Amino acid sequence: MASHPRIAADIGGTFTDVALIRPDGSIATRKVSSTPDDYARGVAEGILELIAINDLDPSEIGEIMHACTVATNAILEGKGARTALVTTEGFRDVLEMRRIRVPRLYDPLYEKPPALSPRKWRFEVAERMDFRGEALTPLDEASVHAAIDAIEAAGVDAVAVCLLHSYANPAHERRIGEMLAARLPGVFVSLSVDVLPEIREYERTSTTVINSFVGPPVKSYLDSLEARFAAAGLPERFFMMHSAGGIVDARTVVSRPAQIVECGPAAGVIGARAIMLEAGFTDAITFDMGGTTAKASLIEDGHLLRAEDYEVGGGISLSSKLAKGGGYALKLPVIDISEVGAGGGSIVWRDRAGALKVGPHSAGAAPGPACYGAGGTEPTVTDANMVLGYLNPEALAGGAVPVDPELSRAALTRVVAEPMGIDIDRAAHGVHELVSTVMTRAVKSVTTYRGRDPRDFVMIAFGGNGGIHSVSLARSLGISTVIVPPGAGVLSALGLLFADIETSASAAILRPVDAADPALVAARFAALEAQTAAELSRDAAEVTFVHEADFRYRGQAFELTLPFAEGRALSPEGVASALESFAAAHERAYGYRLTGTPVEIVSLRVTARVPRPRRGLPPHRPRAGAPERRRAVYFGPDRGRVEAAVIDRAGLAAGPRSGPLIVEEYEGTTIVPPDCQARVDARGNIVVTLPVAARAREVEAAE
Repeated sequence: MASHPRIAADIGGTFTDVALIRPDGSIATRKVSSTPDDYARGVAEGILELIAINDLDPSEIGEIMHACTVATNAILEGKGARTALVTTEGFRDVLEMRRIRVPRLYDPLYEKPPALSPRKWRFEVAERMDFRGEALTPLDEASVHAAIDAIEAAGVDAVAVCLLHSYANPAHERRIGEMLAARLPGVFVSLSVDVLPEIREYERTSTTVINSFVGPPVKSYLDSLEARFAAAGLPERFFMMHSAGGIVDARTVVSRPAQIVECGPAAGVIGARAIMLEAGFTDAITFDMGGTTAKASLIEDGHLLRAEDYEVGGGISLSSKLAKGGGYALKLPVIDISEVGAGGGSIVWRDRAGALKVGPHSAGAAPGPACYGAGGTEPTVTDANMVLGYLNPEALAGGAVPVDPELSRAALTRVVAEPMGIDIDRAAHGVHELVSTVMTRAVKSVTTYRGRDPRDFVMIAFGGNGGIHSVSLARSLGISTVIVPPGAGVLSALGLLFADIETSASAAILRPVDAADPALVAARFAALEAQTAAELSRDAAEVTFVHEADFRYRGQAFELTLPFAEGRALSPEGVASALESFAAAHERAYGYRLTGTPVEIVSLRVTARVPRPRRGLPPHRPRAGAPERRRAVYFGPDRGRVEAAVIDRAGLAAGPRSGPLIVEEYEGTTIVPPDCQARVDARGNIVVTLPVAARAREVEAAE
């Protein structure tokens, strides 16, 4: 495939980003409006446009890699399949009871999100396994037929099956799956033993329901995309990124679509890590702001942080033992990303008390912000930035999206300025600052909530709006360096280039560490290796396996996932090493360790990986800069409107420049406020330094 151009495409809430990678490593990009009525159409059109611009034929494309928001949007918008749940008698309301906790303790108006499978579509069957996998009550097939009768009458599109302790013995679940397949062959069915064969009833049920809820829309989308590719003469077989940062054959996604819920954000983090390492940094906060959401993740010592316990929806999607977002539990491997509903298309509104709010509702690609002139009348973050002068008043995306600033002013005046009795500049700046405050939650959830100080990291900003808001966000967190890479607006598409082919699987094994049977552990690992290698359609000899295990103190409700030392892990030395590793990790996460409390292995995990040839980023090739322009830009009430130089990235090639600067490019815009300095490094990254943040750190250290 190396001798053929490759295509990478990522769908966002407003734009679909496409990158073409030529055999010599050079890259061409294209941004097109997303098509919510049929996302596949926007992807195919964007790919064909980029191919045509570069004088290529579709038959020349060797590989297509893809990341999308189809599964995520189905959950966030509640537009997934009509999903039924079949469960053990007495456990119908697990989805309602959740974790028996209120995520926002002091919010009397808090309402948990509605279950993805409504109670009227949840059915009990008579059966019972114990935690050892022994049948206490045999499966009553008459009760299963009765449930299937009700499911058929309800006309649902998908069914999730999750029985008590099926991870220990899947026989009853497998039989119900057979009965559903025989009677309802057109219905999408998920069994928890295939999706998440682990302990914890709520997490397992929620994850299985999510898999069924997003299954039909994901399948429909992939079928449509495959058909469009075939009709256009493009490769019909393509690869999808999953939430843990690897890529798999798109055909394998259909059976477990929940694994791609966070695939788009994951691709961005993969790309940011490559940028960071080539720029000479090892610790970074990634900040990805697009049209609908803002995402943050942490990279430490050059390593991605992954999680097994994630929540999607509920105002903020995150993985944290200490701060739950009240969303839907998704217990599958994911890159540890926190996501909030704040993007360029996020709608600005006021609540019943008159307080200013931003998001989570978005104007999306259609009708889009008011300035697009496509029928949108509500002001958005993009409209506020347009009023401030941060954005080109004539067109966005290199002229692809014409805009009218007067429409932004009218919308913002009507909703914010006039009702609040402030001028339009103050109103727009208030929106800009407010959205930075909202995004601070995302960054803190992966830093301060985990015992990390944001000031110890650089920030890598990308996405269509990352460069616009990154400096404001960094200032509020005390971060002194912001990096905006070339092609920042399409970095999630470019990140697909750096991912390995991989998949993962897990198995429950609840045993004390010092009493686990080595033969049993070895057998479980061997089974997981065989399963994951088969999913990749590779011989085990071609695959690199990563072994991990979930550990906890006896009686705890949550585990920590740690590497599993192969070979000697259950020898006396291996047991001692595992116990010390867990104690140290527990102390880092929670601030303490226990002595005399038994440690248990809860689950075993295997990741099967086929490393792809490492391709560095293409060398930076400075182009002749566009003529420098000037524009009046508002930087807050202290400075008011000031004249800012409007340049492109090449305008920084001669050396560092002090703000105020507006760096305009096809993929996005970078804001450099008056008290900051910007330069371009050897890799073409814009490096913005915030001297105020640096001085604040020095003052604090002196105190």
